[in-house]
Amino acid sequence: MTRTMQMITNGRRPAPAGRPAPAAAGPRRRRGGGFVPDWLLGPIGIAAFVVLLEAVPRIGVVSPDELPPFSAIVRALADEAGTGEFWGALLDTLRGWGYGLAISLAAGLGLGLLIGSVPFLREATASTIEFLRPIPSVALVPLAVLLYGTRLGSTLMLVVYAATWPILLQAVHGVQDVDPVARETAATFRFSRWARLRHVVWPTALPYLMTGVRLAASVALILAVAGELIIGAPGLGSQIALAQASNAVPEMYALILVTGALGVGVNLLTRALERRVLAWHTSVRTEVPA
Repeated sequence: MTRTMQMITNGRRPAPAGRPAPAAAGPRRRRGGGFVPDWLLGPIGIAAFVVLLEAVPRIGVVSPDELPPFSAIVRALADEAGTGEFWGALLDTLRGWGYGLAISLAAGLGLGLLIGSVPFLREATASTIEFLRPIPSVALVPLAVLLYGTRLGSTLMLVVYAATWPILLQAVHGVQDVDPVARETAATFRFSRWARLRHVVWPTALPYLMTGVRLAASVALILAVAGELIIGAPGLGSQIALAQASNAVPEMYALILVTGALGVGVNLLTRALERRVLAWHTSVRTEVPA
């Protein structure tokens, strides 16, 4: 009785007969498996990678001539950032990525909505799409060089070919996923073709499309750098190849880190765009922030 009164006084209700009393509330464990805040996990991982990259060449695991310490790479990056060639190459890469992604978005969205909306076209093009889609873009390098040489057009050709497929396929799947009841309702109310597209097809296809854009943005950046590296078109890729050929190893790794930072930036940008565009969608409204 005395224990029960103490529990009530302390704000805790006694457990029912036959059930164990709940344990006292302790510190909540984080999703990361420990007591480290979730927002610190990413910086901790980056710091561990930097320490590893600094230590591995210094303790002799690999030769510093093949993998310089991180501090040497940072110094080389600072030297590169002071030159106009670096910023010109960065701009060329972003231009190839941006132009290629824009063309891919227009082509993939238009063709995806058209093919997905017409069953005859969907069946007629299915085998052709499955045949062309697995062809790697780098296999088109000889054709790109033949048509455009080492100009921007060769990079755009590789980027557009690779980045169009995710958008096209996601648009087709999005149109196919429209609720048949919604289609019949729109037909019953005699919606115009534009009204059906805007009020029935578009809300269903948009989440699919944003997934395709997110995938295509990363693919476009990879192909832009790869095309510059292989073909020699202006950009970071050609600068990496030039640094490797001249045995400027720290500068080569510095440029590689820049391309990695671009990839992270592209991913963050597309995810932020997706959350903004799909703010009304349940997948975004119920998203737990990382």
